[in-house]
Amino acid sequence: MVKTLSTMLSLGTLAPAFSLPDVVSGETLTLDSFKGKKGFLIMFICQHCPFVKHVEDELGRIGQDYVPQGLGILAVSANSIETHPQDDPDNMREQVKRAGFNFPYAYDATQQVAKSYTAACTPDFFLFDSDFKLAYRGQLDDSRPGNDKPVTGESLRAAIDQVVAGEPVPETQSPSIGCNIKWAPGNEPDYFGS
Repeated sequence: MVKTLSTMLSLGTLAPAFSLPDVVSGETLTLDSFKGKKGFLIMFICQHCPFVKHVEDELGRIGQDYVPQGLGILAVSANSIETHPQDDPDNMREQVKRAGFNFPYAYDATQQVAKSYTAACTPDFFLFDSDFKLAYRGQLDDSRPGNDKPVTGESLRAAIDQVVAGEPVPETQSPSIGCNIKWAPGNEPDYFGS
């Protein structure tokens, strides 16, 4: 496990386009699938990461709380299943049931979508406004496995509340931290300065 911080993509960045299959419905999802929503949250997670397991029930609650309010949510797993077969679509579907996700969960087999969003860790959150401009990228809350702080989702929830209300999100944001995305050998992105 390599503890990795999110890249903190520049605020105001337009959401990159994508086309990914939902592992539950089989439907192909694109950025246009989320047009007309009050905001769009894309989160890069996976099935096995201890940081994600620590918060997955809260991610389910965020879906239950905010999808009815008009927030578009998409979870994406980009981990290589060559190196981490436990993150394959069958196990992703189990995670959907376990955590009560009411939003689509897509598998990024080529890892190109993760790269286009500069995703670095699991979990990594990118919240866009209704015009698909980046309003928040950062942590869910202050809780981490083993630090005894409760999982509340307060950092992300505060940003979602502002986006759904059409208000600006404060620019002081703390990066997410988690396990590094499991890049396929030779497919590591260059935004780590490697």
